[in-house]
Amino acid sequence: MVAAAAAAVIAFHSYSPQEQQQANAQQSTDTPQLSKKPKTILHKNPLYTPVHSKLSLQFKEKILCLEVMGVDSGKALSLNPLIHSTTLNSIHNIITFLQSKGILQKDLPRIIGMCPKILTANIDNELIPVFNFLSRDLNVPDHNYRKVINKCPRLLVSSAENQLRPALFYLKRLGFRDLAALAYQDCVLLVSNVENTLMPKLDYLISLGFSKPEAIEMVLRCPGLFTFSLDNNFKPKFEYFEKEMKRDMNELKDFPQYFAFSLEKRIKPRHLEAVECGAEIPLPLLLKTTDEEFAELLKQRNK
Repeated sequence: MVAAAAAAVIAFHSYSPQEQQQANAQQSTDTPQLSKKPKTILHKNPLYTPVHSKLSLQFKEKILCLEVMGVDSGKALSLNPLIHSTTLNSIHNIITFLQSKGILQKDLPRIIGMCPKILTANIDNELIPVFNFLSRDLNVPDHNYRKVINKCPRLLVSSAENQLRPALFYLKRLGFRDLAALAYQDCVLLVSNVENTLMPKLDYLISLGFSKPEAIEMVLRCPGLFTFSLDNNFKPKFEYFEKEMKRDMNELKDFPQYFAFSLEKRIKPRHLEAVECGAEIPLPLLLKTTDEEFAELLKQRNK
């Protein structure tokens, strides 16, 4: 439907060079047809404001196309200036291609909103290789493309040759063997740079005193460790674990999911409550239990 809408915009405003010149010339004297519909979702768009009356008709059509798809045109143009120069027909071709791969109309606002570079991608050299990677390297069947892309839209703007395959090679070398898990659960790891993102996280765990095999086992048990910030997650949480909680490092090795919990909302409050009650609670139970279960644990420890 979105592709049809884009096609309709193209068809409605398909001009010969002379007609286009005449249409642009009339912009200064004629009121655009779109401005007669102030109550549409586009009425607040720059397309309708007098200050932008000199924008080319083709550019206005692109704004209309993006808004019809449910995409914030201002944000998209800001994140991907190349949209200014791409043709409406090119955008239509990309939308049609994505829909041919199972992407639905309702998926487009989020996918394009997160990665507007998709709209200026080269279908043959950039998009098709991504879907080939999903099929050949991750064994994702055609009918599941949508599920994977919705999980991680950034796949569509990642180079299959320079990013996705090197990341997969590195992860498999570490011991990630479940391709389905990588495809449907942890696909964000595939768009993470090996040298700048993945390796530094592993090196940090080793710097804490864990052996390399132990650090690898930790990320295999909790792949999310590869997605956490060193400065905003690992360091403050480890500092609290070491200096305030004073727990054994083996607990952290056995329960690396510790880093996935909020320091302020879960780790600190639970730890302080346990200390106040004089209760020694294993790290997994301290953090994984619901509030009701945790309260019951404290009661049992106080008996």
